[in-house]
Amino acid sequence: MAGQAKKSTKKFEKNRLKDTLEKRKEVAKIKQRAQVKAKKKARNAKDNAPASSHNENSAVERPRKVPEDNFNEMSVDQFFQGGFELPQPKKSNSKAQAHTGKRKRDPESARAESLEGSSGADGQLFSDEEASTGAENGAENHQEDLDALAEKDPDFYKYLQENDAELLEFEGGDLAEIDKLSEDEKPKKKRKKDQEAAAEDADVLNEDAEDENGQIEVTMAMVSKWKTAMTEQNSLRAMRQVVLAFRSAAYVNASEEKELRYSISSPDVYHQLLMLALEHVPSVLHHHVPAKESTTGKVRVATECKKFRTLAPLLKSHSAAVLHLLENLSDVSTLKKTLDSLVPLLPYLLSFKKVLKSLVKSTVDIWSDASTTDSARITAFLVIRRLAVISDASIREAVLRTTYLGLVKGSRVTNPHTLQAINLMKNSAAELWGIDPAIGYTTGFVYIRQLAVHLRASITQPTKDSYKQIYNWQYVHSLDFWSRVISTHCSPNSNNPSLKTPSDSPLHPLLYPLVQITLGALRLIPTPTYYPLRFHLARSLLRLSRATTTYIPLAPSLLEVLHSAEMTKPPKPSTLKPLDFSTALRVPKPYLRTRTYQDGLGEQLVELVAEFFGVWAKHIAFPELVLPPIVQLKRWVKSTSSSSSHKDTNGTNPNKNNKTKNHHGATNNPRLTSAISLLTHKLEHNARYIEQHRRNVDFGPSNRGGVEAFLRDVKVEEDTPLGAFLEGLRRKGEERQRLLQRAREGERERREMGRGEEMEGEEDEEDDE
Repeated sequence: MAGQAKKSTKKFEKNRLKDTLEKRKEVAKIKQRAQVKAKKKARNAKDNAPASSHNENSAVERPRKVPEDNFNEMSVDQFFQGGFELPQPKKSNSKAQAHTGKRKRDPESARAESLEGSSGADGQLFSDEEASTGAENGAENHQEDLDALAEKDPDFYKYLQENDAELLEFEGGDLAEIDKLSEDEKPKKKRKKDQEAAAEDADVLNEDAEDENGQIEVTMAMVSKWKTAMTEQNSLRAMRQVVLAFRSAAYVNASEEKELRYSISSPDVYHQLLMLALEHVPSVLHHHVPAKESTTGKVRVATECKKFRTLAPLLKSHSAAVLHLLENLSDVSTLKKTLDSLVPLLPYLLSFKKVLKSLVKSTVDIWSDASTTDSARITAFLVIRRLAVISDASIREAVLRTTYLGLVKGSRVTNPHTLQAINLMKNSAAELWGIDPAIGYTTGFVYIRQLAVHLRASITQPTKDSYKQIYNWQYVHSLDFWSRVISTHCSPNSNNPSLKTPSDSPLHPLLYPLVQITLGALRLIPTPTYYPLRFHLARSLLRLSRATTTYIPLAPSLLEVLHSAEMTKPPKPSTLKPLDFSTALRVPKPYLRTRTYQDGLGEQLVELVAEFFGVWAKHIAFPELVLPPIVQLKRWVKSTSSSSSHKDTNGTNPNKNNKTKNHHGATNNPRLTSAISLLTHKLEHNARYIEQHRRNVDFGPSNRGGVEAFLRDVKVEEDTPLGAFLEGLRRKGEERQRLLQRAREGERERREMGRGEEMEGEEDEEDDE
C-alpha cells in the first residue's frame, strides 16, 4: 500500500493537474518577463551611469556562484515558483524565497493580464515594438540561462524536456519560432538540393545591404522569392518577411515615427508587395491554422495550439498595418482589395478585442463616408456583416452600435449627390439587425428611446432652438432607418420564411414606440415651412403600415395640408424651378405662397393619400375607412369650384372687393383641383368595389379569420381600381425623378465646362504675359 497513490491524488491528477500546470506556467512566464525587464533596466542604468559610480557599483556587485548540487536540493514546485532565474547559494536561499513570495499573485489575475484584448474594447491596438524589442533582448539572456542549466544539471534539463517542454520556451521568441516551424515543414528528401535552394534564398534575402538608416531595400527578386515560397511551400518564414515588409510599406509615410526594417522606393515593387501580402498571407495562415465553419455559421479556430500562439503577434502586426493602410488609400480598386483581404482574417482576430474594435471603426468609417463609391461601400459592408455573423454576442452588439453611429454621422449632409449613398447605407445596415434579433431588439430599444428623450425635451422644455434637435436630417434619417429595420424583419415574406405573423418577430415590440415618436415629430411644428419633413416621416410610417399590416392614422395629418393657407389662398406667380421634396426638409422662403410650391404640395398630397389608402384597398372595412376623407375632399373641391363660378365671362371676380369673401376656394389652380377630384373618384370607385364583394360574405365582424381571408388572393395593383391609379402615380413620380436627375447632371456638366473655360482663359493670359 505504501507504493500506491492515494485516491485524492489520483482524482487531483485526473481533474485538476492539467489546469494547475497551466496556471503555474503562466505565473512563471509573468515572473520571467518581470525579471527580464528588471535586468534590462539595471543594465541600462549601469551603462548610463558615470564612471565613478560605475566603479563603486562594480566593487559591490559580484557575480553569483551557483553550486552544482543546488538543483538537487530544489523541488519542481520550487523551480516553477522561482521562474527560470538561477538560484542563489544555499546561505541566501531564504532571502530569495522571501523575495519571490512577495511576487506571488493569483493565477486568474495573471491570466487576465497576460491575454491580449480581454479587458474590453477601450484599449489601444497591439504594439509591435513591445513584442520585437524587449522580448528579443530578454530571449537572448534567457537562452543563456537555459544553456547554463543544461551544462550544470543535464538530468534535470532532460526531465523538463520530457515532461514539460513548454516551460523551456520563451514567449518573446515567437518570431524566432516561426523559423523553426518552417524548418519542420521542409521535405527530408533531396537534402542537397534543399540546401542549395536555401542558400539561394538567403542570398536573395540578404543581397541588398542595409542603408544608412539600417533598412533593407526590397527588390522585385525578393518579392518573387517570397511569393514562390508562400505559394508552393506555405512557408511561415517567408510570410514573416512579407508581413514585416508590408508593415514598412503601410507606414511609409510615418517612417519617422516607426522603426521599420525594410524600405521600398520602387512603385512596382510596392504594388507587387501589397498584392502579395493581401492575397497570400491569409492563405498561408489558413494552411497552418485552419478555420472550420459549422453549418450554423459559427467559425472555430484552434487558438490553444502552439502555432496560433506563435503567430499571434505576427497576425496583430499585419492587421494593424492593414488598418493603417485603409486610412490612407484613395484608389477604389486597392481599397476594395484591402477590404477583401480582411474577410479571411476575421476568424483569427476574434480573440483580440482591441484589434476588432479598430477594425470595425475603420471599416464603418469607409462604409459611411460620403466620398466612398458604391462598390467600395458594399465591400466594406460585407466585411461588417461577415464579422457580425461569425462573432459572439458581445462583438455583435458592438458592431451594431458602431454601424448605427456611423450611419447617423454619415447622414448629416443630405443633398442630391449623397441621398443615394445614404439610402444604400440604411438598406444595408437594416440587414444586420436580423442576424441576431434579440441583440437587435436591445440596441434598437436603446436608440429609439434616445430619440424619444430628444422629442420629449423639445416638447416639455421649449426654447428658441429646441426644435432643431428634431427637425434635422440626422433625426429624420434615424426614424426612417428604424422603420426600415422593423419593416424588413417583421414582414412575413420570402425573406423571412419562418415568420408567420409580424408579431412573431422579436423586433415587433419596437413598432408602437417608433410610431408614436414619428407622429409626435411629424406634428411638432405644423407650419407650411416644414411640410417636406412631414412628407418624409409619412413615407416612413407608410412603409411600416404596409409591411406589418398595422393601421396607422395618417389621413388627418395629410389632409391637414389640404386646408392650410398654401392650398386655400391664391398663389403668387413664380418662375422658380420645381422644389425637390426628396432632399428638402424646410422650404426656402421664396417658395412660400407661390404657384410652384402649391403644385408640388398637390402632387405630394395626392400621392401620399393614394399610398395610404392603397395599403387597405382590399380590406373589408375600406368603405367605412374612406368615408370621412371623401367628405373632406369633396368639400374642398366644391369650394374651389364655387369660387370659380363667381367669375364673369370677362375674367373679373365680383368678390374681389368683398371683405367677407369665403376663405376656402380662393385658390385658382385647375390642375390641382382636377387631381383632387380624380383622387376622390378613385376612392369612391374602390369603395363600391369592396361593397360589391362583401355582399356575398356569410360571417360577421367578430370572425377575425374570415376578415383576414377576405380578398386575400387579390392583387391591389392589378385588380382594384385604386391600385391601378396608384401604379400610374408611381410611374409618374419615377419619371419626374429621372427628369430631375437629368437636369442635375446637365447643370453639373455646364459648371465643369465653365470651370474648364476659365482655366483655359487664365492659361492664355499667362502665355500672353
